[in-house]
Amino acid sequence: MPLDDESRARPAGFRALPGGLAAEAIEKLNAKEGDGFAFVSEDPSFVRAAVAAVSSAAPADSPILVLSDRLGADDVPEHPCLRLTGLRTLIRDDVDAEFEHLHNLQTVVAVRDVLEGRQRIAILLQPDPDPDGIACGYALRALLGRNRTTAPLVAFGDVTRPENRAMIGALGIDVRKVSLADLEEFDGVALVDVQPTVFGDVVPARLRRIEVVVDHHPERSGYDALVKDIRTSYGATSTIFTEYMRASGFELHAKLATALLYGIKTDTQLLGRETSARDIDAFAYLHGNHSPALLRRIERPALPQEGLRALGRALARSSVEDGVHLLVLGRVREDVIPQVADLALQAEGAEWAVAAGIVGRDLVFSVRNVGHVRAAGEVVREVVEGLGVGGGHRSMAKGIIPLRAFRKTYGGARTEKIRAALRAAFVAAIRREEILRPEARKEDSA
Repeated sequence: MPLDDESRARPAGFRALPGGLAAEAIEKLNAKEGDGFAFVSEDPSFVRAAVAAVSSAAPADSPILVLSDRLGADDVPEHPCLRLTGLRTLIRDDVDAEFEHLHNLQTVVAVRDVLEGRQRIAILLQPDPDPDGIACGYALRALLGRNRTTAPLVAFGDVTRPENRAMIGALGIDVRKVSLADLEEFDGVALVDVQPTVFGDVVPARLRRIEVVVDHHPERSGYDALVKDIRTSYGATSTIFTEYMRASGFELHAKLATALLYGIKTDTQLLGRETSARDIDAFAYLHGNHSPALLRRIERPALPQEGLRALGRALARSSVEDGVHLLVLGRVREDVIPQVADLALQAEGAEWAVAAGIVGRDLVFSVRNVGHVRAAGEVVREVVEGLGVGGGHRSMAKGIIPLRAFRKTYGGARTEKIRAALRAAFVAAIRREEILRPEARKEDSA
């Protein structure tokens, strides 16, 4: 029976059952199509009576939830829309979640305490920062209540990938390129999505003792941090910062939610790689707060007019052979090349896409694949071996060959020469065959 003041305390949408358990009492609730019923009991006879009353007096197949820690499937009657679940399990899960929020809040408090008295804090990202690191730096600054003057995002390299540049442009984020000596300007250093060992086998003196490290990569030694939060089971550091936001009651605005969502999306390849339940939960939470329009701007950066013209010329001469779609663009801006590679992979029959262009004195190419073939980074390293540099991940990679080295090896660097040489080299590397270059053939024939 309800208490005297129960009607005031009861959540909206819930009604208590007056008059005991009977069909007549169920009828008084005036249940409508789609209304559900919940019963808490450890008594099988009570549950059977409750289900019978609902079946008799409520709309047909009204959903019924039975919460019990002792009853099993054999203890409840047949009903087409009945679910049996534990009561204490639900309570425990909620309590466990609250303790996890409390742990995250404790970390946020520790980070704020360590950095509160610092005049200028460097939020250090990895060289050529990726979306996960950029989003986390943005989130840390928001948690600290700082601005770009008192807590700038810094890195030892430029942001080069088109999507990442589009991200900082769309979000209005500055990432300042600094040297190791520049860090002396700051009386606090916080690293996000990176650890000091990334900057060399011997950790620079300024980074051997820092204030804060938050990361999801394997933990490395060689430095000390006043606050260290490293969670290797997480697919993205953005997931950790999303949990910080939730625990501290921080109201996410659309830009920050979009940044963190994109950080998780890219580091886990849309929840398909090294993903934990934490990442999925954070992604779902952020999805309700992000801006789809802003995300589209980030993921589809604009191509300049000259890039579109180069793409048109390359497409007119391209074809998919041996599963490889190769486009040679001529002289272009470097940020056009990876965008064209992404597009080229959409060609019918393409398992590999290679987009190549001349940038300054180098031949630069970006590679994409469908993911279930040989790792792109391995293939690119074989293609550039002895000529230039290159590498990457399973499904994307980049290579750079100085034009001087290419001309010396292949006898020229005209468009047709580049197309023929790269196609032969990539097909051989993908098939794990020896890449025999023209100069090697001459030596063999001699």
